[in-house]
Amino acid sequence: MEVTRTFAETREKYRGRVGLLPTLGFFHEGHLRLMDMLRERCDTLVVSLFVNPTQFNDPADFDAYPRDEERDAGLAAEHGVDLFFAPDVDEVYGGVSVTTVEVSGVTVEMEGKHRPGHFVGVATVVAKLFAGLRPDMAMFGRKDAQQLAVLKAMTSDLRFPIEIVEAPVVREPDGLALSSRNVRLSREDREVALAISRGLFQAAEQVDAGERRGDRLESTVSRAIRHLDVDYVQLAAVDTMQPVPDLSAPAVLAVAARVGPVRLIDNVIFDFVDDKPVPDRGIFLDEPSSLTRLQ
Repeated sequence: MEVTRTFAETREKYRGRVGLLPTLGFFHEGHLRLMDMLRERCDTLVVSLFVNPTQFNDPADFDAYPRDEERDAGLAAEHGVDLFFAPDVDEVYGGVSVTTVEVSGVTVEMEGKHRPGHFVGVATVVAKLFAGLRPDMAMFGRKDAQQLAVLKAMTSDLRFPIEIVEAPVVREPDGLALSSRNVRLSREDREVALAISRGLFQAAEQVDAGERRGDRLESTVSRAIRHLDVDYVQLAAVDTMQPVPDLSAPAVLAVAARVGPVRLIDNVIFDFVDDKPVPDRGIFLDEPSSLTRLQ
């Protein structure tokens, strides 16, 4: 594996079909699963590490975001990454940057309401990565369902010739969705956070039993997390991220809540197979993740 710092240096080392996994770093088993999945689809696997300042609407969250480039590079090498792209801010933004990318519609609800400016930062930095690295495909996880919808819309609208590959949520054995921010949870907070996935799974069981009304599914999750500081519980269409009253087409049941010092998001996406909703509960690890072991 080679570590690169510039777009040009990275592109010079390509061979064959190029796959990109954009990340903020501090890797966990979720990132590593995505690397393994993308490795099978491409000839050159590029993983970018860039803690993008423009997507953090809360400066304290940016400052507290965990960082360890040396650790991340070692894990990437172990998982077959060819190029580990770790640029500085000037390489990405070029000093004074006057261009931003704003995706309308799909950014209005949920995260858009609670994190002003977040999706402009996300869309802008990913557009820069796409333009600078020019991959053939890029992978994004379903845990950030609204982000995924935003980036799919941006890629289509701006005609980037890039295939967007979706990856499932990766969870601890007890159901907690993996997030680099989990390392900031105390052991007590981590137990409290399990209410989020527990509520989502209860709603998924209702859907398996025939429930389709959105308000009932949302109420099930809300009851499970009533003791948390909740931003939203929302059933929304997967493509538009607009609220929907019932489960009649592909949708996501999404949650954002604060546990201790950490804001967590999670969801269950309902795909449709033979006109029936099928909950995607994600992939469960067989043993606790490295994040849990760090707590």
